Amino acid sequence: MMSTSEHQPTVPEEIDAPQTKLVYLSLLVLEEATVSELQRLLGLSKLTLLPILRSLVADDRVRSTEVGYACR
Repeated sequence: MMSTSEHQPTVPEEIDAPQTKLVYLSLLVLEEATVSELQRLLGLSKLTLLPILRSLVADDRVRSTEVGYACR
């Protein structure tokens, strides 16, 4: 059980699409993930994930890393 003093991840209000929220929250929790890892974890296709990740990068919420993607 999580104590009340631990940080609980939150999604910015500007992110309103459910799948985008899911991807963003997953990256917050995982800290860094590849597209393949996100695909397996979330059950989303790469064709769905890649545009979501590109939009999060363009909005400066996520950054591309040597390994995959991570939240800023």
